Amino acid sequence: MIDRGHLQERLRALPASPGVYLMRDAAGEVIYVGKAVRLRDRVRSYFTASASHTPKTRDLVHHVADFETIVTVSELEALLLENTLIKQYQPRYNVRLRDDKSYPYIKVTVQEEWPRVLVTRRVNLQNDSARYYGPFSNAKSVRRTVDLLDKLFPYRSCNKAIDGHARRPCLYYHIGRCLGPCVGVADRQAYQEAIESVCLFLEGKQKKLIADLRAQMAAAAEALEFERAARLRDQIRAVENVVQRQRVISHALSDQDVIAFARDDGEACVQVFFIRGGKLLGRENFVLTGTRGEDNREIMTSFVEQFYAQATHVPREVILQSEVDEAAIIAAWLRKKRGTRVVLKVPRRGRKRELVDLVARNATQAMAEMRARWLTDQQKTAAAVTELQEALALDRPPMRIEGYDISNIQGQSAVGSMVVFQDGAPRSKDYRRFRIKTVAGADDYAMLQEVLRRRFKRARRGLDSGDTEDAWTRLPDLILIDGGKGQLNAALEVLDKAGLAQVPTLGLAKQREEIFVQGRAEPIVLPSDSQGLYLLQRIRDEAHRFAITYHRRVRQKEGLRSQLDAISGVGPKRKAALLKAFGSVPAIRAASVDEIAAVPGIPRSLAERIKDALGD
Repeated sequence: MIDRGHLQERLRALPASPGVYLMRDAAGEVIYVGKAVRLRDRVRSYFTASASHTPKTRDLVHHVADFETIVTVSELEALLLENTLIKQYQPRYNVRLRDDKSYPYIKVTVQEEWPRVLVTRRVNLQNDSARYYGPFSNAKSVRRTVDLLDKLFPYRSCNKAIDGHARRPCLYYHIGRCLGPCVGVADRQAYQEAIESVCLFLEGKQKKLIADLRAQMAAAAEALEFERAARLRDQIRAVENVVQRQRVISHALSDQDVIAFARDDGEACVQVFFIRGGKLLGRENFVLTGTRGEDNREIMTSFVEQFYAQATHVPREVILQSEVDEAAIIAAWLRKKRGTRVVLKVPRRGRKRELVDLVARNATQAMAEMRARWLTDQQKTAAAVTELQEALALDRPPMRIEGYDISNIQGQSAVGSMVVFQDGAPRSKDYRRFRIKTVAGADDYAMLQEVLRRRFKRARRGLDSGDTEDAWTRLPDLILIDGGKGQLNAALEVLDKAGLAQVPTLGLAKQREEIFVQGRAEPIVLPSDSQGLYLLQRIRDEAHRFAITYHRRVRQKEGLRSQLDAISGVGPKRKAALLKAFGSVPAIRAASVDEIAAVPGIPRSLAERIKDALGD
């Protein structure tokens, strides 16, 4: 921990200048990087007791053993340096783009005599005069784009040295996919025009592209170059077909990036719609890690800074789902990258707000699809299971893992859930729900023990009787409890009494994703990008979802029961008749006295009493 006696002296010595600060833990590892307009005020705020500090901030400060600052000339320079240091250190408390160093780009080598179109993961804008387009979120999407370009425009796809003296051209020349510079038949101007067409297409300037192609076709026809004119005609048709398939977002909009995200626990899936000339040119998904405990503003700020730090194009307008910190500084930075003014906008209503909501819905769907793909990825599942076996020192791979969670509101409508993952994937037919029966009040430990006692009493009975066909009888390779040491000890007590102490059990605490196991004083902390941790998080989240869904259903039924049961004269039969006739209490409330009295078994005097009790 940081020397608190020396702390105040160091804080007083901090400059009131813009800059960047780095927080280090006891091992000297950088665990957080931040920027500040005034370093003195910003760094001091961490070490001042405040109710506004988030749990994540309090946890960060608890692990800070040292800090250092770097003074910059301006807030803009601080922003750029912060991005560089986050990439360098990958601090665990920062919101970070997952695998941000490996995003692919399309590179057009315009500096070469006969330019090529390549896929690359290295961008060197300072020392390279090539044109870059991206980033793309995955290699599949970028290769799909390159395949389309190969079909539309006749540039060379080979990497051979071009001297014009090759013995014969390749197949691409014969099928009209290359102009043949290798054999010296390509016209230099025509080739450069093809490359410019590629760049226009990637920039979303299809109108200009088609106009240029039409002008080239007319010039070729006038020069009696009918074969070239025919090729240009075919290109125009192909480009027009692509453009027609692009969705028109708005004829009133021009060039925008629209950014929104969906979040769940420690991750967020950000979706970016690229709109050029009012049409949706493309969209990409990006995953942010380290978002647990952060508000939407911080998540959006971190993404905008990190994404545009490596983006090769900045549009005139960036439409955002939520506000960003220091928007004026970010806008000035983007203006410097673009060369002209850039507007950051968070619409509250109208067409642009509807567009943001559309992007957010797509982000939610993309997150669900990514998780589904992960769960069915056998390689990742195998890696996760192997990693857990090694980290937890298990005798065998945890192929069957059971997860448990409790859901209640101050002890009311208390329920428990059991979910099962087999070979890394959900096995929903083995899921079980538990209505808490023996615990009064808000005692989560006792509720957890009741759930485990009932589950493993069934297992013990099946084992003793030799009934191996019963799903209850099969023991898990690993039990996951949502919680820390307290929940783990409560679970271990039940298992010991059931004679099943040999079943490996762990507690997964949400605050820092610490893993508590029996016999270890200190928790196990897996890397944030660990496949094993990711699997445990998915199981924990699924147990929570399953529990809270059941809890809501129980609470709703209890709410219906309490409202109708409180009315004198409404017993079980009359209540069932009312719900059968109207479907819900709100529908009964909206009905007239005559409509209620029309239900069989409900006299008018009771109908009036029901109407008065439920109100309008």
